[in-house]
Amino acid sequence: MIKINIYSIAKNNKSLSDTLCDEFVALCGTFGVKLEFINLFSKQIKEGQKQAVYEAQKSYTQAFLKVLNPNAYKIALTPNAKTLDSFTFAKNLQDRGQIAFFIGGAYGLENCFIQNCNAQFSLSPLTFSHKVAKIVLSEQIYRAFCLLNNHPYHK
Repeated sequence: MIKINIYSIAKNNKSLSDTLCDEFVALCGTFGVKLEFINLFSKQIKEGQKQAVYEAQKSYTQAFLKVLNPNAYKIALTPNAKTLDSFTFAKNLQDRGQIAFFIGGAYGLENCFIQNCNAQFSLSPLTFSHKVAKIVLSEQIYRAFCLLNNHPYHK
């Protein structure tokens, strides 16, 4: 079983986007992939966002480090990283036991956190809300495992 956690700096508010993400969670399960979304938002993050960009980013890093499995293959999602096609994205997920994706808060991720990840990707040059980013990412994860398993979904 492959375990994929998607960590994001966001409040736990149920929305319509969760329904779409849940659909991809179930579909990924058919390939032995356990996909889970973990929203992180604390008093420290709230206070950091009121102070300055650096303080906000620092609070995001601290929140991620508290929950991070050190054995996971870590992927930071950041707008300044390279964009990938679906085939290359799939190859990056292949043969990994545990994968952790990180979606920063309103002020993005600290450069030192990004550099300490195994990979950095951009979903698009466009800026997405957390809700949309999670949908796009979960669909691409499902598409990746379809490609890796010769399933016709990607066509």
